[in-house]
Amino acid sequence: MRNRLMFSIFAASLAAALSAGLFAQSANPPSDAKPDPAGISRDFTGVWQYDHFHPALFPRGTTPPFTPWAEARFKATDIKVNDPNLGCLPHGVPRMMMAPTPIQIFQEPGTILIEQESLNEVRQIHLNRGHLKDLDQTYNGDSVGTWEGNTLVVDTVGFNGITMLDHVGLPHSEQLHVVERIARVDHDTLVDNFTIEDPKAYTKTWTTSQTFKFHPDWELQEFVCDRNQYAYHPLP
Repeated sequence: MRNRLMFSIFAASLAAALSAGLFAQSANPPSDAKPDPAGISRDFTGVWQYDHFHPALFPRGTTPPFTPWAEARFKATDIKVNDPNLGCLPHGVPRMMMAPTPIQIFQEPGTILIEQESLNEVRQIHLNRGHLKDLDQTYNGDSVGTWEGNTLVVDTVGFNGITMLDHVGLPHSEQLHVVERIARVDHDTLVDNFTIEDPKAYTKTWTTSQTFKFHPDWELQEFVCDRNQYAYHPLP
């Protein structure tokens, strides 16, 4: 079993992101998912932990393709004050899949559930319907999934624009559209490739990737974010 102090992990990871600079580490390049010869590629069930935590979605020395709106919003952000997570609000997507804590995946007929240990947050991926009409804007959006061979393609829209894309404060708008291609490339490895589109915030579509390792002997721990000492102050 793990022996971890949750808030210490968050403090250490955030400090590392800030001290190393705005885009301290490079996102993993997208990986080509190959079918698992053991025939388990469509079975994502279990607890997974990020392989290498990277708080920034862009490598050092590069600039995200900001629109003027996003650049102004980013410059106005103090991650130590404006981060919605400090007020115990949900991560949003893709950040939920990038958090420095494990996830647990449950598969049911028509639905895949992803629980993030941080904030005990649960994300639903619907396999038996398309996007609903007149979607309510939410933190994690509306996710629908389809299978392409052994790759789960997840299309997510309907965001409220409050969350951030990553741990250094990349902004997004209500127009955010995230497409993920998730595949179990071998027994112990799950790869999530992201394509991010937001015409209000970014001048072009861009990609990043997260790799997870399987931990069959782990269980998610309780995470309590009540009475956080930091107040969340929304951006103007």
